[in-house]
Amino acid sequence: MSDASDTPSGHRWLVLAGGVLVQLAIGAVYAWSTFAKALQSEASAFELSKVQAAIPFEVAIGMIFVGTFLGGRLQDRRGPRPVALAGVTVYSGGIMLASLARDAGDLWLLILGYGVLGGVGLGLAYIVPISMLQKWFPDKRGLITGIAVGGFGFGAVITSPLAQAMIGASEDYQRYPTKVFLWLGLAYLVAGLLGASVFRDPPQGYRVGAEPADESADESSGAEEETETEAEPVGAGHDYTQQEAMRTPQWYLLTLILTVSVTAGISFVSIAAGTATDVAGFSAAGAATLVGVMGLFNGAGRILWAAISDRIGRRPAFLGILGLQGLALLAIPHTSDVVLFCVLAAVIYLCYGGAFGTLPSTASDFFGVRYSGAIYGLMLIGWSIGGVAGPLLISWLVGDDQAYTLGFTVVGILALVGVALPLVTRPPRRDTAPEESTPEESTPARTTSATGRSRDLEEDPLP
Repeated sequence: MSDASDTPSGHRWLVLAGGVLVQLAIGAVYAWSTFAKALQSEASAFELSKVQAAIPFEVAIGMIFVGTFLGGRLQDRRGPRPVALAGVTVYSGGIMLASLARDAGDLWLLILGYGVLGGVGLGLAYIVPISMLQKWFPDKRGLITGIAVGGFGFGAVITSPLAQAMIGASEDYQRYPTKVFLWLGLAYLVAGLLGASVFRDPPQGYRVGAEPADESADESSGAEEETETEAEPVGAGHDYTQQEAMRTPQWYLLTLILTVSVTAGISFVSIAAGTATDVAGFSAAGAATLVGVMGLFNGAGRILWAAISDRIGRRPAFLGILGLQGLALLAIPHTSDVVLFCVLAAVIYLCYGGAFGTLPSTASDFFGVRYSGAIYGLMLIGWSIGGVAGPLLISWLVGDDQAYTLGFTVVGILALVGVALPLVTRPPRRDTAPEESTPEESTPARTTSATGRSRDLEEDPLP
C-alpha cells in the first residue's frame, strides 16, 4: 500500500503546507513599520524622516503588481514551481541587498532592494499558490485560498517582534538596523525554497477523492460506486484566457472591489498606531502592541471570510466585507473607549484581509481555474493602487490638525458606496466560449458544485 502522500489527494495537503510556508516568508514585508521606526531613531546612522522611511515600503507595494502580472502569465506556461522558486529568490535577494545600506546616503539601496526587487519577487511568489491550490482543492476553493493568503497576513506577526528583538540586541544593530536584513533574507530564502520545492499542478483529470484506478478492480463495481457527491474535474466549463476575461466588465468590477476595499482598509492600517494614541488615549507602547495584535486579525480575516464565502456565497461575503469595514471606519474616530476601539480596529483588519481571501476564488468562479494565475495576477493592480492611494489620502485628510473625523468619514463613505459593486457584478457565462455566445442564447449558465448540485449562475450573481 502506498503512502497517502504519494497519491494526488494526499499530495495536495503537502502542497498546501508549502504554500503557507512561502506566504509566511514573503508576508514579512508588512513588518516594515518596525524597520521604519528604527531607521528614524536618533540612535541609528540613518535618522530618516517619516517620508523617507516610508518610501521603500511604498515602492514594494507598488511593485507587487509587476510581479503578480509576470508570475501569473509565467505560471500558466511554465508551471508553479519554477516561478515560485524564482520569486522567493528575487525577494530574498532584494532583502539581503538592502542590508548593505549604512546611512541616509544609501537610501537608494533600500528602495532598490526592499522596494523594487522585494516587491517584484513578492508578487511572483504570491500569485503562484493562490492559483495552484484552487486546482488542488476545487471542493473548497475559498477556504483553501484563504488559508494560503492567511499565511501572508501572519508573516509580519512573526517577523516584527523577531526583528525588534534583533535590533535591540546590540548597539551595532541599533546604529545599523539594516544589518538585520541579511539574516532575515537568508531565513526567507530557506523557508521559501523549501515551501516552493513541493509545488506542482494536479495531474490531468484530477478529481477530489479519486486515486489512480486499481487495475485489478472490477470496472462495473467502480461504476456503481460513482455518486452525486463526486467532485467535478478541474477546469469544468469554459476557462477564460486573460485576454477574454479582460474583455468582460466583470474583470473590471472585481478589480474595483479589491481596490476600494484595500484603499479603505489600508487607510486605517497605515495610521493605526497614531489613531489609537490620539483618539483612544493609548500609550505609545500600547499602540505598538495593538498594531502587532491586529496583524493576527489581518491573517484570520483572509481565512474567515473565505470560509464564509464558501457557505453563504461570494456576493453576501463582499457585502459584509465592504459594509462592516465602512461602518467601523465611520465610528472609530468617535470612539474613546479602549475596548470598543479594539473591537472596531479588529473588524477593519478582518475585512481588509477578507477581500484578499475571497477574491481569488471569486475570480475562478467567474473565469475558471486554468488561467486563473494570469487573470487574478492582473487584478492585483487594485492592491498596488489602493496600497499607495489609501495612505496618501488619509494622511492628507487627517493632516497636522489631526482631523481624524474628516479622514475616516471620507474613507468610510467610500467603502459603503463600494457596497453597490457586488450587487451589480454578475458572472459571465461559462457554458460556451465567449465568442460562441449570441444574444439569442438566454439559457442561464449552470455550474456543478462539489456536492453535485447545479445552480443557475445568472440567478445567483456571486456564487
